Amino acid sequence: MRKQKGFSLIELLIVVAIILIIAAIAIPNLLRARMAANESSAVSSIRTINTAEVSYQSAYPSTGYSADLKSLGPGGNTCSGATAANACLIDYTLSLAISSGTAKSGYYFTYTAATGNTGYTVDGEPAKLNQTGVRAFCSNEDGVIHANPTASGAVTTTAGCAAWASLQ
Repeated sequence: MRKQKGFSLIELLIVVAIILIIAAIAIPNLLRARMAANESSAVSSIRTINTAEVSYQSAYPSTGYSADLKSLGPGGNTCSGATAANACLIDYTLSLAISSGTAKSGYYFTYTAATGNTGYTVDGEPAKLNQTGVRAFCSNEDGVIHANPTASGAVTTTAGCAAWASLQ
């Protein structure tokens, strides 16, 4: 009788089962880590917008704060001279990360200017709730970033943003 070489079907099934168990443990952790990274990026983007608004207001005092998010960006892939309409203070991707544009790291940003550009509110919402993020973030001219753990509905007013808990 010859000795058979190779693996039996049972041995292969055991190996496949072990791989599936490891994947079942690792994939949810990977997705949670990705959502945490997206949320961190959204907070960083809001901080960038706050800093850009202070610079914008200093550079264009007669205008006040910008009228929209696109005014803070370069207006194209590259900056060809800063103006009040295209201040080149934030990157092109962030300036287009509005609900009708392309999300930046899984988040869309809603920007609302106060009457006469005397203030602003910026809100970051997950593009796909529970897939790209679970919390929403907002800030206004005071520079404090607030979080909403339910990520329900964009805020467009200073009072609405202030009602959310501030980040530590």
